[in-house]
Amino acid sequence: MGVPFAAYGSDCVEGQARINRTMFLQLLGAEWLPSIRDVHARLVSDPPARVADIGCGAGWSSIAIARSYPKSVVDGFDMDEASIDLANRNAAEYSLRSRVTFRAKDAAKAGGTGQYDLVLAIECVHDMSDPVSVLKTMKKLAKTNGTVLVVDERVAEQFQPEAGLIERMMYGWSILHCLPVGMAGQPSAGTGTVMRPAVLERYAKEAGFSRLEVLPIDHLFFRFYRLHK
Repeated sequence: MGVPFAAYGSDCVEGQARINRTMFLQLLGAEWLPSIRDVHARLVSDPPARVADIGCGAGWSSIAIARSYPKSVVDGFDMDEASIDLANRNAAEYSLRSRVTFRAKDAAKAGGTGQYDLVLAIECVHDMSDPVSVLKTMKKLAKTNGTVLVVDERVAEQFQPEAGLIERMMYGWSILHCLPVGMAGQPSAGTGTVMRPAVLERYAKEAGFSRLEVLPIDHLFFRFYRLHK
């Protein structure tokens, strides 16, 4: 019913990585995370913070965090082996292999509970066949006082017949890529790129979170969510 991510080939992996590379390296550790004061404080303090990057792709988000927070230790998880191979090469280029580890496996099977100070998923929850299970895993991996963040597309809060240009672009991505990828695993939530805040809030509550908070971080394409245990 869907199209597996691997079927899109290396051009898709590398193309998406190039789209995100500069943005993550310039903004993730320099603006976005520092604006969340308690998260920033933990990332700069001792003992070294542990971070789980779910759906890390080619690793630029993990690398950005490790570069901006030299004490942090980051584990990146992704199901796509080609993406993980590229992520390892990228981390080696920045001499970060001692603090950044990438694993081509389901984070739910990584073992352990309450290991991480920060668990985040950037621009990938809407691609997941079973987003509720992913969020349950993120909740499980986070320490009792840890933070769970989801960064996803800044689409309109409600459907609008006269959608703007960005919303139309998101629908295009959804039809051509994100929805088919999400439908490749069955049963599927069939979310697609246009995941509105209310949809993520429903997923979060089904996963056992008490509430979802939209963070006051302004970005043209992304909306930032904090999921409270």
